[in-house]
Amino acid sequence: MAWRIDESVIRGEIDNRVRDRVTGRIWFAGLTEPVELDLAGNAWRDLAGRRLEFVNPVSLPKPLGAEELKRFARRQHGTIGDCTASRKVKVPEISMEELMERYKTKQPFPWHWGNSLYLEWVSEANGRVVIESAGYTLTVSPDIAWDMTPAEEETQRRANAAAMDGFMQRLGGADGPAVAEGPAWNDRAPQSEAEAEKMQEESDLLADRINARIEREGPNADYEKILDEELERRRRERGEAPLTPEQEAERDEWLEEANRAAEEAMKHPDPEADAELDRKHPLAEQAFDLSVRLMQEPQARGWVPDDATEEHPLIELGGSTMKAGAKFAGALDGEDWPPPVEFCAATIVRLKRAREFLDDALRAVEMCTQQALGEPAWVDGVRRELTAMAHACDALIAELRARLERGHD
Repeated sequence: MAWRIDESVIRGEIDNRVRDRVTGRIWFAGLTEPVELDLAGNAWRDLAGRRLEFVNPVSLPKPLGAEELKRFARRQHGTIGDCTASRKVKVPEISMEELMERYKTKQPFPWHWGNSLYLEWVSEANGRVVIESAGYTLTVSPDIAWDMTPAEEETQRRANAAAMDGFMQRLGGADGPAVAEGPAWNDRAPQSEAEAEKMQEESDLLADRINARIEREGPNADYEKILDEELERRRRERGEAPLTPEQEAERDEWLEEANRAAEEAMKHPDPEADAELDRKHPLAEQAFDLSVRLMQEPQARGWVPDDATEEHPLIELGGSTMKAGAKFAGALDGEDWPPPVEFCAATIVRLKRAREFLDDALRAVEMCTQQALGEPAWVDGVRRELTAMAHACDALIAELRARLERGHD
């Protein structure tokens, strides 16, 4: 789970002119003072050695909610993830009114690739935080304190990914090799859908417990301490005995080997492997593109009142579609299709979560119809596109279930 608070940003600045350190300040609606960043690591090559300023052109950004104000630490200490202002997105070259007319008549529209800000970090207080927007005004300082080579960027991007993976593995309980005796991995039957569901439920429960404690303990909550304590609590609930000295030594050896492998990968990057990881699945891209439209068009057409909450059908419509897109990306991006049979169950569970968010979006569409929100032709077009994505998702799930039933191919 990540904090996504780009709609509340007023302006900000990111500074990576000191190697291996990213500092900055971000002003949010609802806060009188900026949030300060102090993060280990480097940005991508476009921002490495540079200072970036960004401004949200929206006149009245969405204020942080009361709970967010209590929980979000004013000083963010941690590790930088991906940080770049060069991610490419489609930017229409016509007005929103012309775009809407062409959309209704299914006519193509002129567009160009534009830059989007993507700022990600893991903080000790709040875990993963993401700020992503193609709408900000970006200004990069012409002064360059140091320059990052292409090879160094590959190394840094792998280090950023390793930092994110380490956080997610700890959250999911991937604490190392299995120490209990049992059949070799290759001899086990593929994980069943029920087993994958149980694992996902345990992960969701862990995340909910962590968030509840952070909320109770307020801005001074120690995220790392809470995470460690909740992982230990889960081990006790599972009835897992404490590790013996031998098992601890085995775990430490496994971690050292994993770190050595990661360092070797950073020293010798594989461009072809990175290209595979960057490959986007059409369904994930479709969901993302639709979510962007659903968040921009209602605002541009004045359909969303200034005091609207997250429960407003048009706001819920965009948010649910974006969540579905994130689940599709996690399940499908960078992966061959179909996945190996041992990964089918986990992929099914992720796709089912995406399908649930599509159902939420379709319910929001029905509320728009009932409350006469938006234009009927626009709402009908959104309904058709969401329904088509839902059917595509169902077909993928059915294909994976058939593959899982067949067993090893």
